[in-house]
Amino acid sequence: MALLSKDQIKAANDRTWEDVEVPEWGGEVRILSLSGTDRDGWEQSMMVLGPNGTMQRRNLVDARAKLLVKCLVDKDFQRLFDEKEVRDLAGKDGAVLDRLFDRARKISGLGKDAKEQAEGNSEAAQSGSST
Repeated sequence: MALLSKDQIKAANDRTWEDVEVPEWGGEVRILSLSGTDRDGWEQSMMVLGPNGTMQRRNLVDARAKLLVKCLVDKDFQRLFDEKEVRDLAGKDGAVLDRLFDRARKISGLGKDAKEQAEGNSEAAQSGSST
């Protein structure tokens, strides 16, 4: 394989998406994989730092909604919710959020499922074309 140039890397469409049926909400939602910046922001939101800058504990408050705010997009791949609306989304049915959270984690390469998929030990996720 040839080495990629900076322009080739910048031009690559590498984010994937998946439309997921949500019968409880009467339709489908589109889940877009996290960008590197979004992933870093989500991971940082899960930490409580101490005065010396080291992690003191994990912050799991609204963890599902925080991830979904970064992944739920409309047909034009614009976010449906912004950071100020985490609580609005967090107030929805926990089972629905859990199901969507699992799909968002998988498509974004987060967690144990992603590791298994990368190793070829699980079924590949269905996905649409890249953005």
